Amino acid sequence: MSTRTTGWAFVAVQVLLLGALILLPGRDDFTLPAWLLTTLDILFWVGLVLVLLAAAFLGRSLTASPVPLDGAKLRTTGPYRWARHPIYSGVILVVIALAGRSGSYLSLAIGIATLAFFVVKSNWEEERLSERFSDYRDYAARTGRFFPGW
Repeated sequence: MSTRTTGWAFVAVQVLLLGALILLPGRDDFTLPAWLLTTLDILFWVGLVLVLLAAAFLGRSLTASPVPLDGAKLRTTGPYRWARHPIYSGVILVVIALAGRSGSYLSLAIGIATLAFFVVKSNWEEERLSERFSDYRDYAARTGRFFPGW
């Protein structure tokens, strides 16, 4: 399978996982205290804002595929100063919020699978970024993958 095809396969799996998490109905498998529901609401909105800011910061380098665009520039400032994948960071916060608020063990399982998926996808993407940008490994050594210091 070509690199571009693999990249788009990652996108398709991501759409399926996120779609399932969003579209599955809520349940009453578990209940959370009000303070935790409020915290999850805040995480959702922080994640959504982070996705939008990080995407806007990429400008013309933004693509849904984990394969860098021809002519793309490595971003190491703005939100990319604190995390190598701030769009994924935002999506991770949204996933945690949606899965936690769902009241559904199935949604929790899909949320955990989605988090694992982003680790696999980001590992694959970082191989492409290292091939494209000679200074990527140095950047990765000093910058957390999803969150500062992680």
